[in-house]
Amino acid sequence: MQRVIERILNLLAFLLTVERPVTADEIRMTVAGYDQDSDDAWRRMFERDKDLLRGLGIPLKTGPTDAWGIEQGYTVPSADYALADPELTDEERAALWLAAKVVRIGGTASGPDALFKLGGAPLVAAGEPLAADLGSKAEELADLFVAVTERRRVRFDYADKRRTVEAYGLVHRRGHWYVVGPEQDDSTIKVFRVDRISSLELDEEAGSYRRPDAFRAAAAIPEAPWEAGPGDTEAVVRFDASIAWWARRQLVGSNEIIEMPDGGLEAKLRVANPEAFVGWMLSFDADAEIVSPQDLRQRLLDRVRAAG
Repeated sequence: MQRVIERILNLLAFLLTVERPVTADEIRMTVAGYDQDSDDAWRRMFERDKDLLRGLGIPLKTGPTDAWGIEQGYTVPSADYALADPELTDEERAALWLAAKVVRIGGTASGPDALFKLGGAPLVAAGEPLAADLGSKAEELADLFVAVTERRRVRFDYADKRRTVEAYGLVHRRGHWYVVGPEQDDSTIKVFRVDRISSLELDEEAGSYRRPDAFRAAAAIPEAPWEAGPGDTEAVVRFDASIAWWARRQLVGSNEIIEMPDGGLEAKLRVANPEAFVGWMLSFDADAEIVSPQDLRQRLLDRVRAAG
C-alpha cells in the first residue's frame, strides 16, 4: 500500500507540474513506480491508478497532446483541482488551526491537511500539541505538581535506577510532560519524562529545598527536537523560496537566518541530535539542502537513497 500511495502522489505531482496533456508512454518513462517489465503489467497498473485518482475526486482528464489532435494525453487542470487562495492572515489561520484542534469529529481531532491547503498551519511551539495524553500517569502528574509547589523531594525509578530528585518545575513539550530538577547531592539540572517514571514517592517534608531565583524549567528543554542530545554541531541549511515562509515558522530559538536574494533562506542551527535533524530535513523534500557540515549532508543523502 505504501508503494501505491507513493506512486499515486508521484503521478499527481507530475500531472500538476507539467500543466499539459502527457501521453501514457511519457508517464511510464518519467514517473517513479511505473518501471514494469511487461506492457500488460504496466497497462493494468496504470488503469487502476487512473480509477483511483478519479475515485478520490481528482479531475483526471484527457486532451490532445498537439494541435493536430492525433494523440491523446492526460492532464489534471490546476483550475479544477486547486483551491482559490483565500488570502487568510496569520491571525485567521491561527484561529482556524485552534478550532480544528478543539473540535473533534468521531472522537479524533482533524489532521493538518486542510490547513496546509489554506496557506499553512501556524507554528505553535514547533508543532507542539495543545494537550498531552496522560493515560495512566495522571495521578503521578498530580503528585509531581504537589512536589513542585510545596518543594518536596520525589523518589522514583528511571532508566533502571532509583533516583531522588528536587522537583524544580514541570514542563509540557511536544506532547509529553517532563519534571525538571537536580538529583540529591548533584547540582546538575536534569530532565525526566513523566511517562517513563515508575514507583513514584513524595517526601513528607515540605520546603526541603530552595529553587534558585529566576529559574525557568522550560529553558532546560530545547525548543527543537534536534537540539536535544549529546552532540554539538553547527549546520548551515538553505531553503528554497517556495518553502521559505514555512521554514521561517519552524526555525526557533537563536537560529541565525539570512534572507537570500532569490527569496530563499539560509540558516545556521545547532544540531545535537543528527537523526532528528535529518528527519526534519526530509520533510522539506527537495526544497531544502544541508550546505555543511559534509558528514551531516552525507547522512541526509544516505537516508534519501535508502528510502528510494
